[in-house]
Amino acid sequence: MREALRGLTVRGRAFVAAGATAVLCAVVLGQPALTRVGVLVAVLPLLAALVVGRGRYRLTLERTVTPATVTVGESARVDLVLTNAGRTPTGVMLMEDQVPHALGSRPRFLLEGIGHGWRRHVTYPLRPGVRGRYAVGPMDVRVGDPFGLVEIGRSFRSAATLTVVPPVVPLPPVPLGGATSGSGEDRPRPSASGSAEDVTVRDYRRGDDLRRVHWRSSARTGELMVRREEQPWQPRASVVVDNRLRAHRGQGAASSLEVAVAAAASVVAHLTRRGYTVRLVSADGPLGPDAPASSPGRDRGADPTAALEALAVLVPTQRPRLDESWLTDTTRGGIVVAVLAGTEITDAPALRRLRHHAGTALALPVDLAPWGDAPTRTTPTRALLATQGWRWAELTPSEPLARTWARLGRPGGALADRPLAGATAPGPGPGAGR
Repeated sequence: MREALRGLTVRGRAFVAAGATAVLCAVVLGQPALTRVGVLVAVLPLLAALVVGRGRYRLTLERTVTPATVTVGESARVDLVLTNAGRTPTGVMLMEDQVPHALGSRPRFLLEGIGHGWRRHVTYPLRPGVRGRYAVGPMDVRVGDPFGLVEIGRSFRSAATLTVVPPVVPLPPVPLGGATSGSGEDRPRPSASGSAEDVTVRDYRRGDDLRRVHWRSSARTGELMVRREEQPWQPRASVVVDNRLRAHRGQGAASSLEVAVAAAASVVAHLTRRGYTVRLVSADGPLGPDAPASSPGRDRGADPTAALEALAVLVPTQRPRLDESWLTDTTRGGIVVAVLAGTEITDAPALRRLRHHAGTALALPVDLAPWGDAPTRTTPTRALLATQGWRWAELTPSEPLARTWARLGRPGGALADRPLAGATAPGPGPGAGR
C-alpha cells in the first residue's frame, strides 16, 4: 500500500488536494453537499492505490535476440512474448525495454485490457553502429489504474546479450609465405637412418599416456619413446592488433583503433578461410581462452567467430609496450601480421623480436593523418618497419582494405611503393624492401 501511495500520479495527487480543499471549504461555508463531493474526490485515488497495490500480477516475459551475433551495420530482431498467468486483470501498462544507446532508441509499448490468459507477441529492431557486447533488457513495466491516478513500477530481471563484431572485408588471395611452418605431428620431416618405426615415434613428453610407449624403440635408444599422433598439419599465423591508447587517435567509432580492429578482423577471417591456424594477440597478450582463433587439426574454412567476438570487446589499454611473452619456440615460424598505429622508438625491440620469430612478417600501419597528426608523426613507424625487414602497406581512408592487402602481398612488399626519406634501407632478407 505504501508503494501504491508513493506511485500516485500528478492527477492522483491533484484529486487528493482538490478533495481536501473541497472538504475544508464545505466546513467553513457550511455546505454538507460539498463535503460529500470532496470526500469522494479525495478517496478515489486512495481506493485506486488500494486496488493496484493489492493486485497479484503474474506477468511472464520471454525474450529472444535473433541473431545473437551481428556485424556492425547489420540489424537484429528482438522478440518479446508477454503473458498474464494471473487471474487479476490489469489496467493500462506502459512497458519500456532497456536498450543501450549504441543500439538505438528504447522501445515503448502501451497495453490495455490485460486479462487472464492474455498473451502478446511484440517485435522491434536493433541497429548497432558500434562493436561491443550489449545487454538488451531488463524490461520496465508501469501498471496503472483506468483513471490514471496511480502508477506502480515493476521490472523483469531477464536480459539477453547481443554481440556486435567488427565488419569483415573479403581480401584477395595473395602469396604470403610461411607455408613451411605449421602445427601437428605429421608435418614433413627428414627420415633418420634405421627402420621405418623410427619415423613414427618421438620422445616421451610429460603427460603422455604410457600405453603409447613404443618399448622396442625405447630399448634401442635408451630413452622413452612414444608413438606419434597423426594430426593434420596446418600453417600457422599470428595476427597482432595494437590497442594501446597512446598509439591511437580519436574517440568512439571514429577512431584509429576502430580502423585497426576492422582490419584485424578481416585478416583473421581471410587467413582462417585459407586454412591457417590463427592466433589473435593484442598489446596485452593473446585474446580468448588459449587465444587461437582456430585450433590445430580443424578443417579448412574454420569459423573465426571466436576471434571476431574477442575483437568485439577489445578496449584500449594503458600498456606502454607491446606484449612479447607469448613468443616461444612453439610460435616460431609462420606468418605474423601486425596491425599497428603510432609506434615509437621504444617499440623497436618488440618489432625486432616479432620479426625474428616470424617466417614472414607483414605490417598494416594505420595512417594517423586524418586524426590531425602531422605526416612526420608517422615516419617513425615506417622507418622502424623498414629497418627491421617488415613488409608493410599503410592503411589510409582513400584506399580500400582489399587493395592495401593486395599491395602488401606483392613481391618485395610495399616498401618499394613508398620510399622513405632519411630511412636506411635494410639489407637483403626475407620480406625486405628495396
